[in-house]
Amino acid sequence: MAHAQDMAEPGATPSDVPDVLAPDLRIVFVGINPGRVSAAAGAHFANPRNDFWRLLHSAGLTSRLYAPTDQFSLLEEGIGVTNAAYRTTPGSGDLRRADFAGSLERLESIARELRPRWLAFVGKEAYRGAFGTRAELGLQQAKLGCTKLFVLPSTSPANAAVPWEERLRWFRSLAELSSASDS
Repeated sequence: MAHAQDMAEPGATPSDVPDVLAPDLRIVFVGINPGRVSAAAGAHFANPRNDFWRLLHSAGLTSRLYAPTDQFSLLEEGIGVTNAAYRTTPGSGDLRRADFAGSLERLESIARELRPRWLAFVGKEAYRGAFGTRAELGLQQAKLGCTKLFVLPSTSPANAAVPWEERLRWFRSLAELSSASDS
């Protein structure tokens, strides 16, 4: 595995969207995979209809509203971002099981080497892709080393059936739990 400083450099992954990682982060958000808009921008959650960035700020996880182009500034807030699968697709429904090969091992390596306090999966399918099992939303029983796991609703515009307030409730729950574990 690459050193943390190498991982934070654009192009350090076989993905169209670079990992945003550093040692000892509070939370690393794990998306499912880059969509076409994110790949074109080279930034996580870049579709303007994706609620990720607004939810981070509204839940109190960040001190200000970030844009996808500010993704490396998240490190200053103790937040990182990666994906469970690196392949760009038009939608997550286009992913194959093979796209997740090595995903769990990579996340275990991130947990062991970079020691984030939390891995927060943005969507049940991101968790299922990595672990091969279904999860309910919220805090998971499993851990990766000392890293706690949390599953959030997807922030994708394709998940519009889940209302904003419901998504925000889960992001706030993560904010509260991650703050409590910091004290």
